[in-house]
Amino acid sequence: MEKEKQVPVVEMRSVTKTFPGVIANECVDLSLYAGEVLALLGENGAGKSTLMNVLCGLYRPDEGEIFIRGKKAEINSPRDSQRLGIGMVHQNFKLVDSMTVLENIILGMKDQGFIPDMKKVRAEVATLSEKYNLSVNPDASIWQLSVGEQQRVEILKLLYRKAEILILDEPTAVLTPQESQELSKVIHLMRAEGKSAIFITHKMEEVMTFSDRVMVLRKGKVAAELSTTSTSPRDLAKLMVGREVLFELEKKPFQPGEAVLSLEKVCALDDRGLPALKDVSFEVRKGEIVGIAGVAGNGQRELAETITGLRKLTSGSVRIQQKDVTNAKPLTIIKAGVAHIPQDRASVGAVGDMSVASNLAMKDYRKKPLSIGIFLLPQQILSMAKKLINAFRIATPSPETHVKFLSGGNIQKTILAREIGACKNLLVAVYPSRGLDIGATESVRKQLIEQRDKGLGVLFISEDIDELIQVADTILVMFEGKIMGSVPAASADPEKIGLMMAGVSQLQNEPTDIRQGVIPS
Repeated sequence: MEKEKQVPVVEMRSVTKTFPGVIANECVDLSLYAGEVLALLGENGAGKSTLMNVLCGLYRPDEGEIFIRGKKAEINSPRDSQRLGIGMVHQNFKLVDSMTVLENIILGMKDQGFIPDMKKVRAEVATLSEKYNLSVNPDASIWQLSVGEQQRVEILKLLYRKAEILILDEPTAVLTPQESQELSKVIHLMRAEGKSAIFITHKMEEVMTFSDRVMVLRKGKVAAELSTTSTSPRDLAKLMVGREVLFELEKKPFQPGEAVLSLEKVCALDDRGLPALKDVSFEVRKGEIVGIAGVAGNGQRELAETITGLRKLTSGSVRIQQKDVTNAKPLTIIKAGVAHIPQDRASVGAVGDMSVASNLAMKDYRKKPLSIGIFLLPQQILSMAKKLINAFRIATPSPETHVKFLSGGNIQKTILAREIGACKNLLVAVYPSRGLDIGATESVRKQLIEQRDKGLGVLFISEDIDELIQVADTILVMFEGKIMGSVPAASADPEKIGLMMAGVSQLQNEPTDIRQGVIPS
């Protein structure tokens, strides 16, 4: 039966949603059919997540109607959407930090009874974890998990609740290619069963692989709606950002200088007191981008925090430009010229109740021209903020707008602008393009290469193998706190890197010079 004759499982009619100073969605129409995957594309701040938050009951629309399976639906809360068979994996996680993984998965489920059978829940979650390769400690508290592990909990929660209509907001952003393939199998299986999905992503290959139709939002309005088979990644990128996007970056051959960062047998513990880093040794040189590949939760966060003074080493040493900064305070590291783009932008990277301008000033407020002595200069801060907002295309009503009112991607842009602007020697970038649209991602990658060409050292942590190969000069792979191997990015094999990310050691017969990050020829 043709779609024109089918009743959509989801139909949103003329949905409008506004926030202070921002029209997030304006008269948006959306239809989703049984057994269909709809890709939802748009720049950061285009209104994608807001529209889906309306559908899943987190927001109520100012105007418009929603129909589920042909019947008008009043969705006033997430419980209403769950009752209708709608489940969403959010980009900004909806988890309770103080509760365990298992407790979060069953939280709010009435059918669990007053005293849930946790043994049964544990067995069911273990089965799902194994089936879909979503490994996570079921007894760990959420605050003890990395961002990637928290993402896996969100996916498990959706699978456990047997949702019929899936809303997936950047679900593969923290997965290995192998895990992404497993997730694609889940989506295709559910689609074959007549279930449906709306897939928010910035990865064009995922749009072409997963979706049947594509809807593009620009500034809160529908810019285009078309069949996936009738379009291309380049055309979609142009529809999103209104210009041609370069899919290949020009990068000069790197000419490394002396070491700007040196780690020697670094060991550290995670938040649970368990070993997170195990004898990690490598160097980042001036004019070099060293990429760290690995599935989230294998020591990447702890590595970045030991370098930037946020976590104590139990043994080993860290040197910045030959100066020992082992277990130094964060301010000492900042004064040494180190900038840090953290993986958790919401709780670590930005302060939601402060303005965009104040967040942008956080690294340089101690000195001229933003202050004189102990006195801040508001006009100078405002002027600096306006320049950075324009340079990094941060979509904000004004510099005085509180950061919490921005989209996730624009919060990330705010952090990027602040840290790149303050970097003097070493930039530690942890998933800097996560949650950014294709145009912003292109800009971030260019910025990293530009910092490298200026003679700075860049430690670039990512789970996107293609991104690492495109941007980095040298790629190190981490698994369970150890360096599994090292390859020059120019000759890297994505499949071998993916295997190392999954714990398969580099070929034993290939000696690796970990300190220099290359395989001798």
